[in-house]
Amino acid sequence: MKRFLTVAALVLLASSAQAQRPTNNRHAEKILLPNGWSLTPAGRPLQLGDLPLNMQLAPGGKLLAVTNNGQSTQTIQLIDPSTEKLLDSRTIGKAWYGLAFSQKGDRLYASGGNDNIILSYPTAGRKLGAPDTLRLGPAWPKAKISPTGIAVDAAGQRLYTVTKEDNALYVLDLKTKRTVSRLGLGHEAYGCLLSADGKTVYITLWGGDKLLAYDRATGRVRGELPTGSHPNELIQSKNGRYLFVANANDNSVSVVDARTWKVLETISTSLYPTRLTGSTTNGLALSADEKMLYIANADNNCLAVFDVRQPGRSASQGFIPTGWYPTCVRVQGNKLLVASGKGLSSLANPNGPHPLRKNDDSGYQSGGVHREFEYIGSLFKGTLLFMPTPDAARLKTYTRQVYDNTPFNKDSEKLALGEAGNPVPRRVGDKSPIKHIFYIIKENRTYDQILGDVKEGEGDTALCIFGQRVTPNHHALAREFVLLDNFYVNAEVSADGHNWSTAAYATDYVEKSWPISYGGRGGTYDFEGTRKIAYPRDGFIWDYCQRAGLTYRTYGEFADYAKTSLKSLQGHACPRSPGFDMDITDQQRERAWAQDFDSLLALNAVPQLSTIRLSNDHTSGQRLGKVSPRAAVADNDLALGRLVEHLAASSIWNESVIFVLEDDAQNGSDHIDAHRSPAFVIGPHVKHGYVDHTLYTTAGVMRTMELLLGLPPMSQYDAAARPLFGVFQAQPNLAKYEAKANQIPLDTRNTAWNHSAERSAKFDFAHEDAVPDLDLNEVVWKSVKGENSTMPAPRRGAFLQLTPKRDDDDD
Repeated sequence: MKRFLTVAALVLLASSAQAQRPTNNRHAEKILLPNGWSLTPAGRPLQLGDLPLNMQLAPGGKLLAVTNNGQSTQTIQLIDPSTEKLLDSRTIGKAWYGLAFSQKGDRLYASGGNDNIILSYPTAGRKLGAPDTLRLGPAWPKAKISPTGIAVDAAGQRLYTVTKEDNALYVLDLKTKRTVSRLGLGHEAYGCLLSADGKTVYITLWGGDKLLAYDRATGRVRGELPTGSHPNELIQSKNGRYLFVANANDNSVSVVDARTWKVLETISTSLYPTRLTGSTTNGLALSADEKMLYIANADNNCLAVFDVRQPGRSASQGFIPTGWYPTCVRVQGNKLLVASGKGLSSLANPNGPHPLRKNDDSGYQSGGVHREFEYIGSLFKGTLLFMPTPDAARLKTYTRQVYDNTPFNKDSEKLALGEAGNPVPRRVGDKSPIKHIFYIIKENRTYDQILGDVKEGEGDTALCIFGQRVTPNHHALAREFVLLDNFYVNAEVSADGHNWSTAAYATDYVEKSWPISYGGRGGTYDFEGTRKIAYPRDGFIWDYCQRAGLTYRTYGEFADYAKTSLKSLQGHACPRSPGFDMDITDQQRERAWAQDFDSLLALNAVPQLSTIRLSNDHTSGQRLGKVSPRAAVADNDLALGRLVEHLAASSIWNESVIFVLEDDAQNGSDHIDAHRSPAFVIGPHVKHGYVDHTLYTTAGVMRTMELLLGLPPMSQYDAAARPLFGVFQAQPNLAKYEAKANQIPLDTRNTAWNHSAERSAKFDFAHEDAVPDLDLNEVVWKSVKGENSTMPAPRRGAFLQLTPKRDDDDD
């Protein structure tokens, strides 16, 4: 056995104080996110609810309504945009995006999401009164409708709403509260806007890449116009002639002449000229004089500013830094209002999800208990930023900040960080001694849960519930190869996690839709290749391999016994490999891979890329009769060890590398950041006995694999990410690996009928993350620590309460 620490590792440990860590402080001058991007938000902050997706100003601009559509408590809020104070907040059972004031401002209409309703709130006294209900159909799952954008006519007689589940336009009579007509649109819809003259309803087909013009008089669509990929929000000039459509999957805005029904120009909103997805353009506002267009780039954490005085000849003016994932921008006079969906920073979750007493004031009500702050899916509260519209000098300063915050640039797209002679090339097409990549994707664990007991890393032993005894192979692999204690997943949950892990990007559909199902508000888990709208514009890594003529194969990832919805995986999926199924052990998954691998090896046909699913570290909680959590994680650990051993004994070991990561880190606690997760790099060209404190990400793993395969980056995020070249060495070490025997019996079953078992019996383990994660996390904790144990109560800091600065404060 090699000594755990080499001289190089000791040097790294000595410099660990300088290692980049997420800032996790909303008041910091510059905030480093765990994905490697930074924030320097402009303006004065007001904390909103969970994932604000839409804001609307009432006629006259004296009220601002916000709909918060995240995983935890969903709310409709009323804000005074002049005083920047919250006036009222109403919890809503189910909500999503749709929001519109009546012409008089005396009514606010809000989408009721999968309840398939529109709620109509009176706004007398600047408060939200008890709402009336306009029903489109029975609630989910009896009917799949889900209203999105809403428009109301000037007379207050008709309401128009489009939907993203049955892909239709509904016309409702506001007096009778009944549906007058329904028109199928063919694709998921997002935006719904009434023309200035009241004759036309404009609709963006989110999943159809089109703008529609619906004629109110005839009740028919009179025009279709191609846009960019994923058109979402749309706005129009006051005279009604010009329309602006945000295209999230193309980093662009389509400028449309409504009179001639032509696209006059396509505005590129990205920070550099690039085709790479990753700006996620999703919000629009015109200045009061309509000279400037403000564009929210969710994944660039900024507003793009364009002079649009001559539509068709728009000119870029610069950028404005915002919070994390801006979803909406509005203008009130000379003031900009920007909602950021994920707030102002990431956070640690050292105490993990924990049900608190009912009268605790720190969380929200759910089933009679409080659950809040510590679960990653509801940890990052949205923020509303108020700022004066910047003059040219201020905009220049803001623009510099945005570029300083952004690790992506055109040079990084073409030439990755690296070093001469390293097995990881810096340019696409350069040679590498590594010919075969084995990419293992696991489920949902944090670094502290697995490796918190490794003294050489920055772990918390109190949070380590699957340590050395449960995961001897994870520990041995970290010891014999590389310990990475500063690795972060780009995702929050499995829905976006499997997209980030296979495409280095999650679309606006994925990011805005997963909180619906994860919050128990209906909807299906359709994020792993089963719904086209969830696909990145240019596909997943298998699509890139196919276009490049590379060989590839998947073992359970986006496929179930070779059944797959992705065309690029048809004929490239192992028939013996299952998808997510907690009744199938990872031993079976490893054996299926090994048998297939041996057959391909005999034919000299081992693919260049193999994606392998080992998912039993997800666990089945304490469900009676199911494998216990520790046994499930031990099964996962042994399967990983056996796979490495099998590959290390093969004839292609000298030209192979294994990457192992969790698709997300949602099911656990971590004292550094809720995104921190265990990751492993294994192979002869990987350093042995090494500790690396460098900040790495899922996107960085993707970039490393792309460079080894000779593929270009798939998004701005992998183009910007640091490849893991620092863990590689030019001279191979061909030492074999011997799997470590399990110390936990793999057939240990849950036999005790206790409260946790009773709760687990109600969990749905048929699909990833169908179980309420807050409940599952607590059940897993109790399975290890004892049924009567309690997880520590959440710690709270003053940074959770944001105090808006006064108008006379400096920015």
